[in-house]
Amino acid sequence: MATLRTLITADPIDTAGEIAAIQAGRSDIGAVVSFTGLCRDEDGRLDALELEHYPGMAEKEIGRIAAQAAERWEVSALTVIHRHGRIRPGETIVVVVAASTHRHAAFEAAEFVMDFLKTHAPFWKKEHARDGTPTGWVAAKASDDDAKARWKD
Repeated sequence: MATLRTLITADPIDTAGEIAAIQAGRSDIGAVVSFTGLCRDEDGRLDALELEHYPGMAEKEIGRIAAQAAERWEVSALTVIHRHGRIRPGETIVVVVAASTHRHAAFEAAEFVMDFLKTHAPFWKKEHARDGTPTGWVAAKASDDDAKARWKD
């Protein structure tokens, strides 16, 4: 049975700490795969990215996605942490850490989680331009739907 940890927070994420927590006291783990999604500066024009979420529903959906990954692959532990609020370029938006006996399951589970977070988790992104120019909400990308579609059996 995999240990699952999911969290939505406004606080900065300690990626190294999350990896260490998954490994602590475990000798059954042969692979730890992590993904850290960062806020880009969009060629210097972005001051911040504002992420809003649907409280309650977002936590439930991230938990459901993590549980699906744990059912599909033999992972020992899986952590998914997503930020909300105002995030500046270079700051972490999301961290996924997957641990398993063998690397294949950890890689696949982490990638699956990210593909489904991008398309199913109720988050909305609004860009704030460095020069104060009004921007808007970031539109969904067809490439995210394409990435998710490959996970069908």
